[in-house]
Amino acid sequence: MLVILLSTANCLPALAAPQVHVAVDGQYVSFPDGAPYVDVKSKRTMVPVRFVAERLGLSVQWNGETNQVTLKKKDETIHLTIGQNQAQVNGKDVTLVAPAVIKNKRTMVPLRFISEAFHAQIDWIAERNLVVVTTPGHAKVVPPPSPPSTIDRTSQIQRGTWIWNASLIKTEQESILKFASDNKLTTIYLQIDKDIPAAAYQSFVRGAKEKQIKVEALEGRPNWAFTHNQNQIRQFISWVKSYNAAAGADERFEGLHFDIEPYILAEWKTKNQLVIENWMNNMRFIERETKGSGLKITLDIPFWLHLVKVPSSNYSFSAWLLEKVDSVVIMDYRNAALGNDGIVANAKTILKEASTLKKNVIVAVETAPTSEGAFTTFYSLSTGAMKAELKKAEEQLSQYPSYAGYAIHNYESWTALDAKSK
Repeated sequence: MLVILLSTANCLPALAAPQVHVAVDGQYVSFPDGAPYVDVKSKRTMVPVRFVAERLGLSVQWNGETNQVTLKKKDETIHLTIGQNQAQVNGKDVTLVAPAVIKNKRTMVPLRFISEAFHAQIDWIAERNLVVVTTPGHAKVVPPPSPPSTIDRTSQIQRGTWIWNASLIKTEQESILKFASDNKLTTIYLQIDKDIPAAAYQSFVRGAKEKQIKVEALEGRPNWAFTHNQNQIRQFISWVKSYNAAAGADERFEGLHFDIEPYILAEWKTKNQLVIENWMNNMRFIERETKGSGLKITLDIPFWLHLVKVPSSNYSFSAWLLEKVDSVVIMDYRNAALGNDGIVANAKTILKEASTLKKNVIVAVETAPTSEGAFTTFYSLSTGAMKAELKKAEEQLSQYPSYAGYAIHNYESWTALDAKSK
């Protein structure tokens, strides 16, 4: 069923290049913690299996007892055993030019073998140390001369807040925008209420942009992690697309802001792997639904999500999510910047992941009352104390290229805190 093209194809030269780049269907692939390299002996490009497999639409499973990685797509299955020159392709033994190996705790596999086994075309552009992978159904596209060397960060550090009650934009637009301007906000995350006329959103977004404040369309709920709710996600995306198409250039939403948080559901404890797999499928769905729309995708995530692993792997779920979006907001709900459980310490791991993946991170704090403990919110303190802690945090976090600013949750509780602090 499956024809494996190996030695008959042109080998990738064993250049002593500073870095090998990989592009799949015209898009560069990011490798957070294991860079591709050319194996000197076999002259084959070796890549971390999970990242390319994800781009090729393959599922990946790792068996630590047998040292075996399994790749699947529909009815096709490949088993690779670390250090062995034999692979199993749909139950048949196939000889490998280069075996899978473990390097820096990452499973590295020969890119040409994996790609061609699943019917992709491979091209090597020597002068750019670039491997171009073209999957079935796609035209060959060679990306720009070099991948981004720096994160696409705005020159201005971002400041944001959430507005969960969209009806406020009809009654309090002027006061909202004055508060946002006085606090030097750059972004407002505004929940979408379809019962509110488009004209109200147009007026608010236009007024915000006059003050150089961007507005992101905000939506999400915990059960949006489940694939059976994809229609709700589609309706939200479609509404924003239609709104932007009808709105003026200064009235459009800058992007989509998702707050899903399935870990507050009972199923997170009882069916954790199932919830994560569903969430992953829905993030792929969002990626497909928004492709070509020009809308930037932002996702709210908790600071501890790096401790959660992608099913059947040791890869952090936060890094996987970072690959799917333009930026994340870390819900780093603590009221002290420093210390072992402070804002800085809790944000570091995801900031490092995002720096490697060239993605932006906003670090958020809480001002609303919470049952999780006084240390998780500035509710019982003051805006002065909050600003002091945020300043300390920013001094430490600015060393990370991914750090893009902070956000304060949320507008109504923040303004209430501000009022009682005076």
